[in-house]
Amino acid sequence: MRALAIIEAEHRNMLQVANALGVLAQRLSVAPTGDDLHTVALIADYLHAFPERFHHPKESELLFAQIRRRSNEFGEILDRLDHEHEVTPAQVTCIHDLATTTQTTDRTRIAGLVEEIASFRAALCEHMRIEEEVAFPLARRALAAEDWARIDAAFAAHVDPLGDPRAEGDIALLRARITQLLPAPEGVGGHSEAVVRRLPRRGVEVAGTLLEVSQLKCRYGRIEALRGVDLTVGVGELVALVGANGAGKTTLLRCISGVQSAAAGAIRFAGDDITRARTDARVRLGIAQSPEGRQVFAPMSIEDNLTLGAYTRPARESRESLAEVYDLFPILRERRSQPAGTLSGGQQQMLALGRAMMSKPKLLLLDEPSMGLAPLIVEEIFRIVTMLKEAGMTILMVEQNARAALAIADHAYVLETGRVTIEGPGAELLANDEVRRAYLGM
Repeated sequence: MRALAIIEAEHRNMLQVANALGVLAQRLSVAPTGDDLHTVALIADYLHAFPERFHHPKESELLFAQIRRRSNEFGEILDRLDHEHEVTPAQVTCIHDLATTTQTTDRTRIAGLVEEIASFRAALCEHMRIEEEVAFPLARRALAAEDWARIDAAFAAHVDPLGDPRAEGDIALLRARITQLLPAPEGVGGHSEAVVRRLPRRGVEVAGTLLEVSQLKCRYGRIEALRGVDLTVGVGELVALVGANGAGKTTLLRCISGVQSAAAGAIRFAGDDITRARTDARVRLGIAQSPEGRQVFAPMSIEDNLTLGAYTRPARESRESLAEVYDLFPILRERRSQPAGTLSGGQQQMLALGRAMMSKPKLLLLDEPSMGLAPLIVEEIFRIVTMLKEAGMTILMVEQNARAALAIADHAYVLETGRVTIEGPGAELLANDEVRRAYLGM
C-alpha cells in the first residue's frame, strides 16, 4: 500500500499549489503584477508536467481500474474521478493561456483568470477529498498483495518534482515562490526579492578583511571551549562555520559579539581591537547577532521585539530600519501587534533576523538559522540569507545543516572540539571527502 502514501504526499504538494493559486487570485483581483501572472503560468506548467502526465494516469489506469476488477462498490464515484482526470488538462491549459497572454491592465481578462482559478481550485480540492475519503479506504479493503506490488512499483517510479529538494530551474523557482506566498506552517507569509535588492549596502572604513580572530581561547570554568581559533571574514563575504554539537561554534559567535568573554587571543573588527570591548559598543560598531533558538521575547509584541534591535540607533534610523524589515517580511507587519510567542518557528526566525538587521549591521552573525524548521522554510531562510549577502551584507553563519551552508558560503571553517581543523572555499569543502563523510553522511 505504499502507493497510497505516495499519492497522499503528492496531494499535499497539490494542496500547496491550490492554496498558492488562491493567494495569487486574490492578489490579481486587487493589484495585478507580471510576477504573479508568471507564477500562475509556472503552476500550470507543473500541473501539466507531473500530475497530468504521471499522477492522474496511474490513478485511473492502475489503481481505479484494479479496484473495479476487485469490487463493485462506488463505481459511479470512480467514474466521476476518471472523468475529472480527463477534463483537468483543458482547465489547466485555459489558466496557462490566460496567465501568459493577459496584460496587467486588462481587467476583463484578469477577472476571467481569477474566475478560472477559483473553479479549478474548488474542483481539485474536492477531487482529492473524495479520493482520500472514498477511493483509498475501498482500495485498502479490496486489493490483494499482488495488486499492491504492481501499483506500488508504478507510483514509486516517478518523483513529484515539487517535493524534490534537488529540483532546479522553474520547479525550484516555483517552490520558492509558493513558500513566499503561503502563511505558516506551509510558508513564511511572503516577501519580495526586490525589497532585498533595495536594502542599503553596509559600507565599512576598511577594504579586505572586516573581522579577524587570532588564537582565540574561551573557557567555561575549567573547560576550554575554544582552543586557539583563527578566522577571517572579508568585506561582503558569507562565511560558514560548521561542526558537530559541542564543537564551540556558538561560543565563537558569543565571543565575537561580546556576550562571552575571551580568555586569550584577539578579535579585530574593521581594523580595531575589540577583544575587551563591551557588547553594546560592538553593536554600535556594527556587529549584530541572531541567536540560536531565535530567543524572541515571547510576551512582547513583534514590533517591540524589532524596536529593541535598534536601541543603539537614533529614532529616525529606527523607523527606517523598521520599514525595511516590514518590507522584507510582510507577515511581521501584518501581525506587528501580536505577541512574538504566537508566531510559528519560521516566522520567529524571520523576527530574530529582522531584529538583528534593525541595528543596520556591517557584520551579521547568524547562529543556526534553520534549527527546527520545516524543509521548505529552511530553503527559504537560506535563500534570504543569500540575497542579503548579494545586497552587500557581510555574514558569519553557524549552521549544522552543513550541505546547505557550504553550498552558499564563499568560505567555510570546520570546527572540532574548539579548533579549526579544515578551512577553504565553501564549494571545495562541499567536495572534500573528509567533510562529506563526517558532516554530509556520504
